[in-house]
Amino acid sequence: MRLLLLGGPRFLGRAVADAALARGHELTFFNRGRTSPELYPEAEKLRGDRTEGLSALEGREWDAVVDTCGYVPHVVRASAEALAGSGVYLFVSSISVYADFSYTTLFRSPVAELGDAPVDALAPDFSNYGALKALCENAVREVFGERALVVRPGLIVGPHDPTGRFTYWPHRLARGGEVLAPAPPEDPTQFVDVRDLGEWIVSLCERCASGTFNATNEGVAWSELLETCRAVAGIDAEITWVPDEVLLEHEVGEWMELPLWLADPAAAAADRADVSRALAEGLTFRPLEDTVRATLELAEPTEAAGLAPDKEAAILAAWHGRG
Repeated sequence: MRLLLLGGPRFLGRAVADAALARGHELTFFNRGRTSPELYPEAEKLRGDRTEGLSALEGREWDAVVDTCGYVPHVVRASAEALAGSGVYLFVSSISVYADFSYTTLFRSPVAELGDAPVDALAPDFSNYGALKALCENAVREVFGERALVVRPGLIVGPHDPTGRFTYWPHRLARGGEVLAPAPPEDPTQFVDVRDLGEWIVSLCERCASGTFNATNEGVAWSELLETCRAVAGIDAEITWVPDEVLLEHEVGEWMELPLWLADPAAAAADRADVSRALAEGLTFRPLEDTVRATLELAEPTEAAGLAPDKEAAILAAWHGRG
């Protein structure tokens, strides 16, 4: 299969490239050449900025196109139209396209709409991210029809993750000591290992699949996640479960300050996405231990994600003091 990858090999693009080359496919990149240009010397590399022009793609066709970096509808439409003679076009969207996360499951839920938000750029606070992704999906469907593939990942995690969100937890347990965790421990959290997602994306392209899919795991209890992090790290950390109301009293930020934690009832379905269609199309998941170990070895925490040690200690002290 001749596969064109729109975007660089930073995270998901790297996993797609690894999977494609491991399966013996002919890989071409189209990107600006700013992210790890030394990787994949065996691949063809076309340079360009898709927001400024697509001349490097003129007169070319591929069996499959994977678009990992489409955020603005007119840019995605231009790419799809330039590649309309190719076989399938797989657009990597997001479960953020859904308008209402209070549903018990996410699949047939309505998608977000822009309203008065701008169409030509992402807002600084990403408030129009989901609505723009939904419009990008439509652009691909309108050009490719039945040859369009839309994959809506949840949180993507694992090796080379640049965000620090999931990464916080394996590294936090590895530091040891008393670890603040959001109660109740049986609540689920959803994510997908970037390698599982990359391999599945290539598989969909190989089979010329069609349709729209949520792509994340079936849900892992917080207790299983943190116990696995502790076991893989081999550190005797103590996990203390703190209720939502206490975390909110201490003004802990959801999702980023305490990564993966969501207390808002309006986000109740964010960790309950329906992935049955993806499972039926062959999406599989490696053992959680593998994801945690690879994260510890190949992903670093970031300043943007994670509870500061002094704030964590203060909340734990206040929680124990309530007794």
